[in-house]
This record gives sequence, structure tokens and C-alpha cells, in this order.
Amino acid sequence: MEVFTAAEQGGHERILFAQDGDSGLKAIIAVHSTVLGPALGGTRFYPYACEEDALADALRLSRAMTRKNAAAGLDFGGGKAVIMGDPHTLKSERLLRAYGRAIESLGGAYVTAEDVGTTIADMEMIARETGYVTGAAHDSGGSGDPSPVTARGLMAAMRGAARSLWGSPDLSGRHVAIQGVGKVGGAFARLLAEVGACLTIADVNEEAVKGLASELGATIASPDRVHATECDVFAPCALGGALNPETVPELRCAAVLGSANNQLASDDLAADLAARDILYVPDFIVNAGGVINLAEEVGREYRLERANRRVDGIEATVIELLARARETGVTPLDEAIARADRRIREVGGLHARVARSPHTGSGAR
Repeated sequence: MEVFTAAEQGGHERILFAQDGDSGLKAIIAVHSTVLGPALGGTRFYPYACEEDALADALRLSRAMTRKNAAAGLDFGGGKAVIMGDPHTLKSERLLRAYGRAIESLGGAYVTAEDVGTTIADMEMIARETGYVTGAAHDSGGSGDPSPVTARGLMAAMRGAARSLWGSPDLSGRHVAIQGVGKVGGAFARLLAEVGACLTIADVNEEAVKGLASELGATIASPDRVHATECDVFAPCALGGALNPETVPELRCAAVLGSANNQLASDDLAADLAARDILYVPDFIVNAGGVINLAEEVGREYRLERANRRVDGIEATVIELLARARETGVTPLDEAIARADRRIREVGGLHARVARSPHTGSGAR
């Protein structure tokens, strides 16, 4: 991959490559936009097949964070970081602290949080070298694990989509097929079960999916075939790319709504879904609960009630988004992108703060 060409095509402001030979750190921090404020986005620790795949993921995810943060009305731009390697074998104090120093070198352009392969404990270790971290533990006055709040946001989005599709937010009896029941997908499944939804679940972790199915009375499907389940809603809650030229023709649902980032292998597939009369509610709208929660921690005292109030607003956002898309004759994805672009255009540059978390350390010494 031609790095400068890829960055220019994606509109990225900055890409930082960081390494530490002693710990094995190989990290890429992609800052897509700081027009609305510091670039906020998590750090993914994943065993990528090659450096090109890691860079491509960082670029895609950081661009999506710009859209997500803007569409959610946050005073943050978009960024994302990836660390190459298996977190179960490579992660160490030295590696995380070296990574923290890399974040600190950006001077506040990027604020990190947990993502796939990283934890609250990791964030607290990183915070020993930089204050540009969010997602501290509750007992440190932080927002803690964002997964439950992300799931809460998914439920709000589901109610909004249900109103649009069926005229009521009631989800009892609705069949939802969930691909990926990790921290977010599992919490989402439990919330759906509480309101009487019927569930089909799938995950590569066979033990986890069996345990959850037994707990909730859910049906188990194969992870690579769950998308073809006949259901009301297909919910991709694992890694990205679940909607691609092979899977889209096999969908048998009324809507797609899930927590995974970059669900569409290509934005062009949004039109294919619309042509099949399948409602696609854009991922960066419905999974914004986690980042809304994290943003509440940066630069001020965290309050869960305030975060939940904003997360519950995703329902109204989805209703408004889908109504506007119908009125203008565009796909919900096009309207969601336009929503993000409008905010960047209208208020971009007004909020150029550099915010450190008040809970996670004082930065490099």
C-alpha cells in the first residue's frame, strides 16, 4: 500500500508509526480529522496477517470514527490505533507504556480508549505515560467498560428502527440474529431477551455461545451462516465486513442493525440492501453509545446518568435519520454521512481544545 496515497484518498491528517524493539511494539495511530476537536477512538490489539492489513484497518476505522463522533454531536474528531500482534502473548507493561509515549508525542491530537484486544487495565497502564486516555475504571472516577453503554445504544437504535419499520418500538416477539456475542453482543442479547425478543446467536467462541444460549433460551447458528437466518433483524456484532457481495444476497431479514464497525465491505452495498428492501441502519450511528460514554469522561467529572441520557437519544437520531432518508430518496447511509458532514461544516474549527482525562494520569514526565 502506498501510505501517502492511501492517507490522501481517505482525507487523513496524520499517521504515526511507532515501534519499540525490546517489547515488540508495532503500532499505527491514524488521525483522520481534528476539525471538531481531538481525534477520539480506541486502540485495537490484533494479530494482523501483515502490516498492510493493519494500516488498512487503522485508516478505515479512523475515518469511521470521524463520521461517528460528528453524527453523534460530539466535540471530537476521528482517530484509531492498532497494535500488531497477539494480545494474549505479546502484551506487556513495557509495550503498553512505550505505546503511551507514542500517544503523548502527538500532543493531544489523539485520545485513546479500549477496543478489541485491549482492556481498562491496559488503558490505566498507558495512562502512566500520557493523559490522553479515557475509559478509566469506575473506582478511579472513570466511565469503565463501554460495552454495556454501547449495548444500551443499540437498544435505543432498535426501538427507533422498529418505529420506522413496524410503527411501534415494541420488540417482543421480534426475531434477532446476532453475529458475535462478546462483550457488546452478549450484553445486547441479554437486553433483547429482557424485552421478549427471540434470539439466534453465533460466535467463534463455542463455549461462550453455548453458555449464553442456555441462559437466554436462544438458538445457536454457525458464525459463517448466521447472516442467512430468516429473521426480523440481523445484528453484526463481531468484526467488520459482515456485509459483502457474498453475504448480502443471502440475507433474509427486514433490517440490519449491529455494533460491528465497518459492516459494509463497500459503501456501494448500501444501495444493494435498499434494492432488496432491507433497512440498513448505519453502524456509526447505532454503535455510538460507547464513544458517547467515553466522551463524557474527557475533561470533566464523569456522570453515568448524563451519559445514559445522551445515549438514549440515539433512538430519536435513528427516527430522524430514517425519515429524512425517505423524504430525500437516499439511503440511510448517505443521509448519515451527510449528517456528519453538515456538523463538520457548520461547527468545525470552533472547538479546538486539547483535553486530557482528569482520571487517568498526568502524562509523560
